[in-house]
Amino acid sequence: MTEYRRLRVALLGAGAVGSQVAGLLLRHGDELADRAGAELELAGIAVRNLDAHRDVDLPPELFTTDAEALITGADIVVELIGGIEPARAHTLLALGSGADVVTANKALLATHGPEVFEAADRVGASVYYEAAAAGAIPIIRPLRDSLAGDRVVRIMGIVNGTTNYILDRMDTEGADFADVLADAQRLGYAEADPTADVEGYDAAQKAAILASLAFHTAVPLETVHREGITAITADMIEEARDAGFVIKLLAVCERLVDEGAESISVRVYPALVPRSHPLASVHGANNAVFVEAEAAGPLMFYGAGAGGVQTASAVLGDVVSAARRHIAGGTGVGESTRANLPIVPIGHVTTRYQITLEVSDAPGVLATVAGLLSEGGVSVATVLQTVAEPNGEEGGTARLIIGTHRAADEALSATVDSLAASEVVERVVSVLRVEGE
Repeated sequence: MTEYRRLRVALLGAGAVGSQVAGLLLRHGDELADRAGAELELAGIAVRNLDAHRDVDLPPELFTTDAEALITGADIVVELIGGIEPARAHTLLALGSGADVVTANKALLATHGPEVFEAADRVGASVYYEAAAAGAIPIIRPLRDSLAGDRVVRIMGIVNGTTNYILDRMDTEGADFADVLADAQRLGYAEADPTADVEGYDAAQKAAILASLAFHTAVPLETVHREGITAITADMIEEARDAGFVIKLLAVCERLVDEGAESISVRVYPALVPRSHPLASVHGANNAVFVEAEAAGPLMFYGAGAGGVQTASAVLGDVVSAARRHIAGGTGVGESTRANLPIVPIGHVTTRYQITLEVSDAPGVLATVAGLLSEGGVSVATVLQTVAEPNGEEGGTARLIIGTHRAADEALSATVDSLAASEVVERVVSVLRVEGE
């Protein structure tokens, strides 16, 4: 057997991902050593509860509650605790001691990324985080390395498996949101408190990370426009299907050019995607990221966005990369955020709406609606009127599905407000943006 230099790996956390990382590291240590050029010794696993149930049977002598002692004696620290604290403190301690850090912590990077990367730069260490966005899908390295010489124009991705599972079942089965969410919780796709997923917080964190890499600009989480899927109904799914669309929760990161000045937009919301688009065929809890670059053109990355063993694959890939850097020597590669492009609010983005209205079934209503759209500077692309429903002696209501041409989002939003206030509009049933055309 080849004699290798030994590198000590400290693992923080032994949950669904951490236990799989530990198991794979122990089981395939020799093979990983051949790939890394170094023996990877699992020095220990820091946990809060030594007696908690683990998904993988691991040697009990590896576990410790003294995370700080484990960290300061390691060459590579794998942080899989999640959340902000104590993950942030442990990460900064690891970097301060000269260790490289591997993390899957999207919340930490989305909120404290600049602080973490600056700490790594000060000591010449590296932070690896392939598993922090889109699980097992290799998207971080392509954006950071492979496309570093290109100009990324746009990223449009399904980066949350829970919401994709819910929307996909609503589309394929005609099921209601609440019923599918309950199933997702029983199957382990959704947490008991699903807020982070269904309200778009998880996707927004990942969007901030992807946009920072793609546009070489620090993207604070609070600059990401966020909407969730809790308002999506079975009727909206059916109307989308009839119009040739599917509804997906999308993370959209876009480079904008206005009179030669560049800016970026980062946003998360449910949107109508044409069924001919590659993202429309992403089913179940899978993720996919669609990247458009000036020279490389359209690129699609698809695969499992979550799961213990799948995410562990991405983590171990980062561990091997960190080990290779240690063997080769030299300082770590810092993050490139020097472009400092301004981040514009959602109102400045040019997009397209599909607006569904319930209106009075009376003469002149369509003309009134068209007039309000015109006053708002919004051009109508398509109009579909459904069968009127009786409503007593004074007539009934009809449903209008209006597709607009592209316009500034603030103009479209203001026009929807005008429609909602109109006497001829009973209610605004739904408003969805259209992406991927």
